Amino acid sequence: MKGLPAPHHSQARGGTLQGGHWPDNPVLVEVWRSGFLESVHRGSLVVLDASGAVRLGAGAVDRPTLPRSSNKPVQATAMLAAGWTPRSGEELAIGAGSHNGEDGHRDLAASMLAAVGLGPDDLGCPPAVPIHEPTFAEWLAAGRAPERLAMNCSGKHAAMLSACVASGWPTEGYLDPEHPLQQAIEARLAEAAGEAVTAVVVDGCGAPQHALSPTGLARGVLSLVEAPEGTRERAVADGMRAHPWFVAGTGREDTDLMRAVPGLLVKGGADGVHVAALPGRGAVALKLDDGGDRGRTPALCAALVRLGVPADDLAPWLRTPVKGGDGVVGEIRAAAVLAH
Repeated sequence: MKGLPAPHHSQARGGTLQGGHWPDNPVLVEVWRSGFLESVHRGSLVVLDASGAVRLGAGAVDRPTLPRSSNKPVQATAMLAAGWTPRSGEELAIGAGSHNGEDGHRDLAASMLAAVGLGPDDLGCPPAVPIHEPTFAEWLAAGRAPERLAMNCSGKHAAMLSACVASGWPTEGYLDPEHPLQQAIEARLAEAAGEAVTAVVVDGCGAPQHALSPTGLARGVLSLVEAPEGTRERAVADGMRAHPWFVAGTGREDTDLMRAVPGLLVKGGADGVHVAALPGRGAVALKLDDGGDRGRTPALCAALVRLGVPADDLAPWLRTPVKGGDGVVGEIRAAAVLAH
């Protein structure tokens, strides 16, 4: 179509490019309205025990997919290894997070850039408006234009730039897949997942995005919560869990789940991806085939119950309401394949 850019093709790693064929994954989530099964969400979901062994595999859990922002916790460990030295746990959290663009989020990302002699114009993520609705409403009322700091990945990009400055790598072109930082991130993701990265594409924020299976994704995040104190892996996990508001923000599932369940590390990703890990218990990772978000949390929480998290602690997310008129007429809930 005239005026549209040419499609960007992914770079295969280690052989045949993955993608383009979807297996017949099982129904993971059901949407019920007034006793009528209205919709279903198919996908793949894996539950690992604390040793990393598979306890439950539903669907194509070894098929490469795009974890999107669920890759960020492990990516952050590569930035630490490259020399990023966060000044606080809040910086660790936002560097591995996908924030709302609330005032405190933007202020922290700006402070991180200023600490290494950079500014918002150095960010490679696109300008955006805040996800947080009250903040967005204020922007609309003020006629404020989109800003790079408001983009939900600006914390990650600020951490990437900080790592480049620390290592003496160029900040210009830091999102190129061949840049030393991106090469280090790719290698680290593969190491943590215990499998090769099979494709590299462009993520929504402009950074390279690396294909891994749900099993590899779960394995990588589990390694963070099981890591000994004093390691880079444990530092990321501890920073995110201690400061969950900087991982996501007001009203966000990741923030609220980490506040509700002690020790839990949670990170969502776009297009129907979610990962969580709990020390001594195990990890969960899932990908919904339709890329929707509404089914992610009921499926994730049903799997966490399998790991021994009390259902009462997860009640607000296990079954989410379906509205009708002025009331609730149904629910979104995990399908039988995930029943404990």
